[in-house]
Amino acid sequence: MIVEVSGRKLKEKAKAFWWTMEPSALSPFNPSLELSDIVVYDSTLRDGEQMPGVAFNLEQKVAIATLLDEIRVPQIEAGFPAVSENEFDSIREITSLGLNAEILALSRLVKKDIDATVESGVDMALLFIATSDIHLKYKLKKPRECIVQMAVDAIEYCKERGIRASLSSEDSSRTDLDFLVELFKACEEAGAERLGLTDTVGCASPEAITTIVSKVVNEVSTPVSLHLHNDFGLALANAIAGVKSGAKAITTTVNGVGERGGNVPLEQFVVSMKYLYGSDMGMDTTRLKELSDMVANFTGNPMPRNQPLVGENAFAHESGIHVAAVLNCPFTYESIPPEAVGNRRQLRMGKHSGITYIKKRIEELGYKTSEEHICEILLRVKIKGEENGIVDDNEFRRIVEKVLSSD
Repeated sequence: MIVEVSGRKLKEKAKAFWWTMEPSALSPFNPSLELSDIVVYDSTLRDGEQMPGVAFNLEQKVAIATLLDEIRVPQIEAGFPAVSENEFDSIREITSLGLNAEILALSRLVKKDIDATVESGVDMALLFIATSDIHLKYKLKKPRECIVQMAVDAIEYCKERGIRASLSSEDSSRTDLDFLVELFKACEEAGAERLGLTDTVGCASPEAITTIVSKVVNEVSTPVSLHLHNDFGLALANAIAGVKSGAKAITTTVNGVGERGGNVPLEQFVVSMKYLYGSDMGMDTTRLKELSDMVANFTGNPMPRNQPLVGENAFAHESGIHVAAVLNCPFTYESIPPEAVGNRRQLRMGKHSGITYIKKRIEELGYKTSEEHICEILLRVKIKGEENGIVDDNEFRRIVEKVLSSD
């Protein structure tokens, strides 16, 4: 059985506990960071679309961009203008929407890419170039000094074309730190508005990110951004380590979609910063599930039921002990109310159900039973749960009526 808990009494309990900040709702050991100046720039439309097999159409791109803007994501990376004519046209369409968010686009360090970026009407060009020795040797086949000159030339060309520029080093987490600082200092002097560190293959630990970010922010005054991949499942932890170390901008994607293991999930980063660290990014988190469902539908990549915060199971309870406690106080097994992210609380029946919830549902459905009936109903619910996983509402009614009619 899946029941959305929406009764007035339980809602009032949840509201009372939440808005008085019940001390046990969140861990008292969470530090307060107060980092409200962090910029989130979402790359669902660019890196998210680079997930193999995903290609958003124009209508889908506009819908995602519009909802990101309504949620108040401050910057949206709309795509890579040089990829194709259709890509260029979709970015032009997004820039024509008059959104409050700044629109960004990716560009290589070549004039034709920068020209396409300028003509697409975006607010900032996200320039990128690989910097690790492995990329320089096997991909670019260029020496370090050439990379520095290419980056400086590209930034200066952006200034000539009247567009703001950010410079990101691809594969920063495997780049020599001294060379990285040398590159960033040259780009800072050339006029880069932001300097980007990238964990391209997601191989850095939070400690590594702390070391790299701390070193760079101590050497340059230009804001530092982070683009982190999730190959080891550490993208969110690395993002938090990065902002704690001084990074000022984080790339995200909805549901963490993207190449290979994906990226920092927008919903997880924003909600973690808001509720765990006391750093409100200023976004409307109550629409995050709506956004997550939209992107899951458009990518054809169903969200796992246990996806943190926005999955169907994020606020679902079956265990009898858990359900009984949640009926008394939701924060026994939830640290924030589901409404905070646009999700819903669900109480389910199955193998792990307990007698408290069985009694409650029988009363709600208006059946008159004895303790003996209730015990028999619970036994049958558990058996059916072992067979089918979840006992839905219709099946529960059939079980109750069978037990009552057999008496």
